[in-house]
Amino acid sequence: MKFMTYRSSILVALILGVVAFQTMKPAPKFDEKEAMILSGVMQFVKQLHFDPKPVDDNFSKQVFKTYLERLDPNKRLLLQSDVDQLKKFELEIDDQVNANTLDFFDISYNLIVERSAKMEAYFQNAIAQTPNLYTDDFIELDSDKKTYAKTPEELQKRWNEQINYEIISRVSYDLKAQSAEDFDGEKKTIDQLKEKAIKDIKEAYKNWFKRMNKLKRSDRFETFISSVSNYFDPHTDYFSPKDKQDFDINMGGRLQGIGARLQQDGDHVKISSLVPGGPAAKEKSLEVNDIILKVTQESGESTDITGMFLDEVVQLVRGEKGTKVKLTVKKKDGNTKDITIIRDDVIIDETFARSVIMDIPGLLDNVGYIYLPKFYSTFDNEGGNSCAADIKKELEKLKENNVNGIILDLRNNSGGSLNDVVTMTGYFIEDGPIVQVKSRDASPYVHRDRDKTVQYDGPLIVMVNKYSASASEIIAAALQDYGRAIIVGGESTFGKGSVQRFFSLDQAFRGYDNLKPLGDVKMTVQKFYRVNGGSTQLKGVVPDIIFPDQLKYIKTGETEYDNGMAWTEIAPQRYNQAVVKLENLAIIKANSTERTKNIPFFTLAEDQAIRLKKSQDESNYPLNVDKFTKMLQDRSKAAEAFDKAIEKDIPNLMVKNMKVDEMAMKSDTSKIARNEDWIKSLKKDAYIFETLHIMHDMIATEKSFAQIAQKLKN
Repeated sequence: MKFMTYRSSILVALILGVVAFQTMKPAPKFDEKEAMILSGVMQFVKQLHFDPKPVDDNFSKQVFKTYLERLDPNKRLLLQSDVDQLKKFELEIDDQVNANTLDFFDISYNLIVERSAKMEAYFQNAIAQTPNLYTDDFIELDSDKKTYAKTPEELQKRWNEQINYEIISRVSYDLKAQSAEDFDGEKKTIDQLKEKAIKDIKEAYKNWFKRMNKLKRSDRFETFISSVSNYFDPHTDYFSPKDKQDFDINMGGRLQGIGARLQQDGDHVKISSLVPGGPAAKEKSLEVNDIILKVTQESGESTDITGMFLDEVVQLVRGEKGTKVKLTVKKKDGNTKDITIIRDDVIIDETFARSVIMDIPGLLDNVGYIYLPKFYSTFDNEGGNSCAADIKKELEKLKENNVNGIILDLRNNSGGSLNDVVTMTGYFIEDGPIVQVKSRDASPYVHRDRDKTVQYDGPLIVMVNKYSASASEIIAAALQDYGRAIIVGGESTFGKGSVQRFFSLDQAFRGYDNLKPLGDVKMTVQKFYRVNGGSTQLKGVVPDIIFPDQLKYIKTGETEYDNGMAWTEIAPQRYNQAVVKLENLAIIKANSTERTKNIPFFTLAEDQAIRLKKSQDESNYPLNVDKFTKMLQDRSKAAEAFDKAIEKDIPNLMVKNMKVDEMAMKSDTSKIARNEDWIKSLKKDAYIFETLHIMHDMIATEKSFAQIAQKLKN
């Protein structure tokens, strides 16, 4: 989240920090540029990080562990003897960092270069063997459960197993594809599929080794310096000049083409988020954390992207509007799936707030639904957009339609503008504190709603999920603390309660033009606190009513990161509101719990959550094509019922546009088509359907809404 204003103490700290850097000349004892980067990162941490940890033996041990995991994520590079050699430095890294020397990095780099040169031989030996597709062996795919190979022979065996696994998995995938009802290609025999798999693997690894050989010392150093910076928290990181440039232009155009953000994850590239309204989001099959295995162009040219760098995958996924790209992805349950997406421009208007009217005939009618995909704001530009201003317009339109309640949907909303979320929260209360923001050594700064005007005083429900983060958590927490709205969703929101800012290393050092550009440091400088004093960090916001969710048992959100900052609390603010008084939340919650027990979709969601967790925990895969194929088929069948359930229209869920919106769209056929797709997706949403039932109970039981309840009876 970007802050538009900062406390004076932060500004003073920044000034002092720059002055301190300008007068400091690093005394490098190794590569001079690396010395400056290391020195700059550590100085910024010491001066500006919200909660800098001591650089001591604990620092050493964690940096050592993280660095090795990133150097050799699959334990197919280093021997145990190599690790033992490096382990001599496990408790010395802090001393070297404090002294601005890096003997450990020098030795590790030379070792990695030496070991990397031998990897191709291991691969060639493995691929030259006649693969056995019918063994009784298994391969462990979770690197945390593996130990380092003790001998070169053991390491060769590990490569043999890996290549055999890759052959078997490709053959199994093709067999599964050939058995599909809509398969119209030429069916191949097992031997033909095996030969095809071997050919594809040879090509993939040929390209991978070519890329590995291009890695420079600076690339390895970035791995090390990021391991150092991530020790302080997962969002504090070093950005090379190129990485910063990519960040500034929204990850180098990665939103173009299919509307998805990609992220490197070891040897793989996975989906980190989908752009609301983008081609991938509208296609609906691609999901966050899907791992991309293969990219196939409309021409039929297919590329196995195993081991590819992120930038290369981005180039393959990107393409001209109207062209098709097929992604072969590995889903959370271990299944592989082909997803064809038509590239397009990301439609900006679909990332803005929009609303409709919803009814359940015979139960509840005329409920307003507002979807906000992001807390966007470009108010620095004349004529720019503000989500707070847009939400105000949607509220006015819904009030003109005399809605009986409003649902604000913040699911998958990753946050954005602080000013807008503060303003928006104020629409539902008279005035008072909204969120507390604290810097390291400063008193908390309280962002308040000072406008006593209440834009909407009726029944309000806020929908969230595990991917609702930052600003979404601020408004959900505030409305929950005030007792102004009911919050519904999964187990909790994302749990990112911290604020980052970029600091330029070039500006920190005067002179040294021959070594610049040095890059930037993204530093965690502040933390959010609720008005009740608790943080949104780590714990997120726990909804008042928790829905069964397929991600229930999957470790996602801030808790997924190593070194996440702890949940803490500060003094609460005085707060109250007299707009609405919720007295029967326990009854409303009990009613919802009882309902979801008897709704097939929610039973399926719970079953799916158990399956996903089981698939995640089962990391021991058979090296037998029949057993492997059966495992994929079993997982696929188990997920079919859930997949079919989310594609069904829900009976009695009515969704319609307001007349003013229909008029605005009538001359724009593309906008009409996009709106129709959106309406169709809402009609399939069981979570919205249950939220409407909660709205009914809220109106029926709360005295604050007695007049609305009476109106509905009449």
